[in-house]
Amino acid sequence: MSAHATVADAGTTAPVTVDRRQGPYGEVVLRRRGATYEIIANGCFLMDTSDGRSERLLVDAARVAVPGSRAHPAVPGGRARPALLIGGLGVGFSLAHAAAQEHWGRISVVEREEAVIDWHRSGPLDTVSGPALADRRVEIVRADLVAHLGDPASGPYDALCLDIDNGPDWTVTDDNRGLYSPAGLAACRARLTPGGVLAVWSAQPSAAFEEAMRNAGFSSVRTEEVPVARGVPDVVHLALNPS
Repeated sequence: MSAHATVADAGTTAPVTVDRRQGPYGEVVLRRRGATYEIIANGCFLMDTSDGRSERLLVDAARVAVPGSRAHPAVPGGRARPALLIGGLGVGFSLAHAAAQEHWGRISVVEREEAVIDWHRSGPLDTVSGPALADRRVEIVRADLVAHLGDPASGPYDALCLDIDNGPDWTVTDDNRGLYSPAGLAACRARLTPGGVLAVWSAQPSAAFEEAMRNAGFSSVRTEEVPVARGVPDVVHLALNPS
């Protein structure tokens, strides 16, 4: 989730709490600051609607890495558009961007916070995700991402775009650390088709995470940077599941 140093740091407009929920993973808050909405989890600023460049890059980098179609015996003609999993609904930028692309077939979004889903389905964030939620390719799965990826019945996917934390080294909850562990990365590979891509958003580069992806058997590991207004660039960590 994008910890952009933008409107939230400007201090020019006092935030207004739109909704506050206490859930199984702690408190989540939706705030409005002028025309910008912010999501806060357990007191930690996660992301806002002031910018969406890195979220769009997350999807675009996966799209470029994944072929436009793949063999699929259950589909007439034997070809199917790639299936995409987005981990974390957030403010909806990744979903909206993916749904605007004909490249993708099935688009699944895994989000564990009921409040976040409500803010999109019947709240102010529908201005970002409304058209995407009406897309027949899109499904919202309310589940913990780590548990979902660990379920052999989930998938397969051709691309995993994961954005549930501020990065492998800065998780929202301790439970999320398992996603970046050897077991979590093994689960990601197990859910990916051969040649599928793993894309992970982070607020800062992590050489240790790149090495962890290589150790988990991923290939073509690389990091793409997204310049921000100030500080260290956001990045997207990318890797392929060998064919």
